[in-house]
Amino acid sequence: MNEQLRVTEIFHSLQGESRTVGWPTAFVRLTGCPQRCVYCDTEYAFSGGSRMSVGDILAAVRGFGVRFVTVTGGEPLAQKGCLDLLSRLADEGYEVSLETGGAMDVSAVDPRVVKVMDLKTPASGEEGRNRYENLAYLSAKDQIKFVIMDEGDYRWSTEQLQSRALDQCAEVLFSPAAGFQEPAQLAEWILRDRLPVRFQLQLHKILWGAERGR
Repeated sequence: MNEQLRVTEIFHSLQGESRTVGWPTAFVRLTGCPQRCVYCDTEYAFSGGSRMSVGDILAAVRGFGVRFVTVTGGEPLAQKGCLDLLSRLADEGYEVSLETGGAMDVSAVDPRVVKVMDLKTPASGEEGRNRYENLAYLSAKDQIKFVIMDEGDYRWSTEQLQSRALDQCAEVLFSPAAGFQEPAQLAEWILRDRLPVRFQLQLHKILWGAERGR
């Protein structure tokens, strides 16, 4: 296939989130996103970028000599060619993860790919775009992420966790929105309520702040 994708950046860093946190990882950040979350830290990926073929993207990833690859955005599934890219990466033996905002259909994502899918909270401004049908296409190797901005978000996320039995279909991550939710307070709520979730901080921000390509 000769279809091209619009790419904001391809870089090598430590995975800052999810189950493979800390592992050297190649990141492919695709351009464009239909969502406008209040806490977004990658607004630079909304537009611009460069057109690249899947072959050129694969060549760039090979150059890093890593085991793990994350396709992110923006919203990577907003580009049709993302599905082919994910499959081609898996074909080459990489452990591939997809970071998706939860508003796009994930049913056609290659089953070898780990889906890290947001459920957007009320304070994000994008709760209405959540595609709950996607939950049926998640498995134990996948992850559901809540980025929590305040106590109201925490209560809403806890209700979703419990009413939908989310921990029975995937690993659930609770993460404080940087600059909004105090991390230690969120940790205390999780411990108090004995929630079956993984608390996570963004390792790359602890190490490098808002520096791009990290």
